[in-house]
Amino acid sequence: MRRSFLAFPAAGAAIAIAALAIPAASSAEDELPRWQQARETGEPVSCIPLSRIRNTRVHDDRTIDFHMNGGEIYRNTLPHRCSGLGFEESFSYETSLSRLCSTDIITVVRTGGGGMSGPSCGLGQFQPIELPERD
Repeated sequence: MRRSFLAFPAAGAAIAIAALAIPAASSAEDELPRWQQARETGEPVSCIPLSRIRNTRVHDDRTIDFHMNGGEIYRNTLPHRCSGLGFEESFSYETSLSRLCSTDIITVVRTGGGGMSGPSCGLGQFQPIELPERD
């Protein structure tokens, strides 16, 4: 939370003290993490080619960004919460196609679970997004 400081003459000391207690106005975007400020850049697609996935970034139990070769980013918002996904930040999938689709299932990989896998969850549509520039 931002706080503002205002300087006043000695006669206005009471006003200055009161002003310190009031947080400065800030936009909601300033308080959101960068990934939550993403902007949709096109229509969602049902599948993305596996060969173009460069890496993934799990944000929480429902949100995965797929970073593609060429700089594109597709956000997949799962239709339901996938318990442990945000904590583990790791998942696996199996597909017989050369694409990952909204009909596919991911499985949370438990890093400290002695080889035990976590819950399996369905994917949603792949929404092309653009993240704001870093400050």
